[in-house]
Amino acid sequence: MATMKNKLMENIQSLSDIEKLEIVDSILMQLDKPDPDIDCIWAKEARKRWQAYKSGKLETISYEQVMEKYSSR
Repeated sequence: MATMKNKLMENIQSLSDIEKLEIVDSILMQLDKPDPDIDCIWAKEARKRWQAYKSGKLETISYEQVMEKYSSR
């Protein structure tokens, strides 16, 4: 297996940046499988947060405040 990996790494080095990105994208797409359980948990959390926002129970900050915080880094 290590030999195959080493050969693959050598071949990758000879590719253009675009070709490397295409390979990375393909690998990530294969790894990123949907998980219905996690999707359900996130959907419930999103509904909970939306309801808290609509009812005024969630403290919010403005877009400008967020941008100010991160633009100084």
